[in-house]
Amino acid sequence: MDNLSLDSLQGWITPDRVDAAILMALNVLYAIVILLVALMVSGWARRKITAAGEKHARLDPTLFGFLGNLAKYAILAMAVIFVLNRFGIQTTSLVALIGAAGLAIGLALQGTLSNLAAGVMIILFRPFRVGHYIEAGSEAGTVREISLFYTELKTYDGLQIIVPNGDIWASAITNYSVNDTRMIDLTVGVAYDADLKRAETILRRIAESDPRSLSDPAPFVKVKSLGDSSVDFVYRVWTKTSDYWVTRCEMTEAIKLEFDKAGIGIPFPTRTLVLESGAGETDETPKPRLA
Repeated sequence: MDNLSLDSLQGWITPDRVDAAILMALNVLYAIVILLVALMVSGWARRKITAAGEKHARLDPTLFGFLGNLAKYAILAMAVIFVLNRFGIQTTSLVALIGAAGLAIGLALQGTLSNLAAGVMIILFRPFRVGHYIEAGSEAGTVREISLFYTELKTYDGLQIIVPNGDIWASAITNYSVNDTRMIDLTVGVAYDADLKRAETILRRIAESDPRSLSDPAPFVKVKSLGDSSVDFVYRVWTKTSDYWVTRCEMTEAIKLEFDKAGIGIPFPTRTLVLESGAGETDETPKPRLA
């Protein structure tokens, strides 16, 4: 019985089968080596790309973290293809299948992918930063977070707004914080019977006496237009962006108080109705009367 088993085993072990087993063992060994090398190289590439984003202040670490992960998985995917080729598996059809699946996923997530692309552009070109007050995508607020898919804003009254990056990148972006200075642009109307020179002197004194008012560019105060019910002055003062709103409000209040002291009226829109007798009017024509 033992001789029969030994003969059977010797008959099963043939040179071809031995060569196939050795080749399979080598392929497994090669696959393990390829995967280990791919893991080390992909980790190294990810760390290098991420470190490049953290090294320079102008580069955004969020974008480089995403690019680092992308490079890592791309290297691992190539390693898997090499392993499959090593075992004699045809990867051409597999790559085509992956491409078709990627196309289907891309069509299904085209909105999300557009937000991703817009997020990459926002992070790359930096039209605004965290802490800036912006107006974009029909929304306005202080930027709290910039991610690859959305931007988080905080409104002046404390509300949280999540704006898709695609909406922001597809519209005009107004950044109120990027420049160090801003111009206060007011239109101040005075009555037609007011002393224009005196009004101009008061406006110029308010603009130049405020310590938050910048001398370069200098304040600009001139008659702008003759309105329907007032003579309009253009009042332009430059100040630091951080002082803009407080300075604007306090200057508006100061103008009203100083005009009141000087007896300069700030008229509100009025309309005068003049009734004239029409041609051919007879005594039977109804006359307007007071009730």
